Amino acid sequence: MIAKSISSTTAQNNFGRVLDDITHYNTRYIIARRGIPQAIILNFDDFIHLLNDDAERQQMGNLLHELRPEYELGQVVNPKE
Repeated sequence: MIAKSISSTTAQNNFGRVLDDITHYNTRYIIARRGIPQAIILNFDDFIHLLNDDAERQQMGNLLHELRPEYELGQVVNPKE
């Protein structure tokens, strides 16, 4: 399964092409806004398969974990140093 990451503007401006790619080639699209993943678009049959296949669900979970931004605010303070 191919997964592509594109900006929300590119997805919006090329929605017909994105939809064709999803339905004809089973491509999954990760839509990012300002470089942060916001949504995933996949075809209906792929979604059903994902719900029913543990290995596929784990693979998608790993991909999402890699793409998820990690927010770290502040600095850890150790008063004993």
